[in-house]
Amino acid sequence: MTEVVRVPLGDPAGRERWTVTHEDRSYLVLDLGDRLVVTDALCPHKQNPLAAGLVRDGCLVCPGHWYAFDLATGACRNAAETPLPLHPVVAEGEMLYAEVKVEPELSWSERLRAYARGSS
Repeated sequence: MTEVVRVPLGDPAGRERWTVTHEDRSYLVLDLGDRLVVTDALCPHKQNPLAAGLVRDGCLVCPGHWYAFDLATGACRNAAETPLPLHPVVAEGEMLYAEVKVEPELSWSERLRAYARGSS
């Protein structure tokens, strides 16, 4: 069962990009002018830090292996099997949050039962 966690983004005033850490996980926030984009701070390909990546032509380009991720869809232009997770941004009063889906950590017996059911 997937849980949705609200990650506070802080004040975006005057910042184009920044990282936030919540419950031992880091996120990259990009202010594109017309919207905020929130993703994991590490590249899904080889776990390089995306904060140093280039934003070009609507894509975030990883500085490690130059994988380009579409900032509207998360699709990778280099490898379709490696999408970038994008987390929706919501406002609650004056605060901005990213809504991050978190899969619960399963015990080994729960993993084996899920595998046996074919839902691994």
